[in-house]
Amino acid sequence: MKNSKPDLLSLPELRRAAVDLLSRRDHSRTELFRKLSVKAASAEELNSLLDELAERRWQSDERFAESFVNSRTQRGQGPVRMRQELRGKGVADSDIRQVMDEQETDWRLQALETARRRLGSHYSLSDPKELAKLHRFLAYRGFTSDQIQYAVRCLKSGELTDFPD
Repeated sequence: MKNSKPDLLSLPELRRAAVDLLSRRDHSRTELFRKLSVKAASAEELNSLLDELAERRWQSDERFAESFVNSRTQRGQGPVRMRQELRGKGVADSDIRQVMDEQETDWRLQALETARRRLGSHYSLSDPKELAKLHRFLAYRGFTSDQIQYAVRCLKSGELTDFPD
């Protein structure tokens, strides 16, 4: 069997495809470019379309980053991982910095809550292997060492553990 190249879309069809993608969720400009470049006749045509969408505010990297950070915060991810993922999606460092600065999350409490959810109600942090496992988990989730140490200190001392589940 031959792998056939997908049919190229005309500009109105390409615009419709972009709007369809944006109607489902916000996308970064880079994501849209990646998804639509296989269907576009030229990169120039696609870039001009993406410029038009940005001018109309139908596509915004800043809005995408805000939505992304809010979503990931609810999932218990930390700021390091969010920044890394946003960079991977092509969002500019200035947009990432602005969104993260505007975020009102206390990342130390976020790390504590994420650790509590991970451990459940019965846990023992006296075992060095369990403690190392928790450290790795929180680091993977994107928390800094300061935030992780705060969470571990609180869990060991029993402070601030009366959060609702």
